Amino acid sequence: MSTTTTAGPADGGEQQLLYAANVLHNTSVQSVKFYAACFAGAVAGTLGLETWRGFAVFALASAFGAAIVVAVNCKGRPKAYFQGGAFELANPGQDNLMSFILMWTLFYGIVHVYD
Repeated sequence: MSTTTTAGPADGGEQQLLYAANVLHNTSVQSVKFYAACFAGAVAGTLGLETWRGFAVFALASAFGAAIVVAVNCKGRPKAYFQGGAFELANPGQDNLMSFILMWTLFYGIVHVYD
């Protein structure tokens, strides 16, 4: 993590702990989590999973996606790349959960319309 000194209003300087270019790059990680949630919803709907089994697919997809990002992109050190560490990376977020439910119900309705 890079620290730079910037001129502060009162004391003449303060440290900036977040590098803006890296924070902007974290949107790609959010995209990976979004696509994993949508794909998991499509799988759960196509397989016809209901109740807790469908949410288990979401939990597995979120954990698998976070593990891949930690292993490949973070080189096993998520605390060095994310302010919240592995917890921030594993947190699926409300928007990803809603995307999962949307895809789950969409694919369930399309595939199992005459069941």
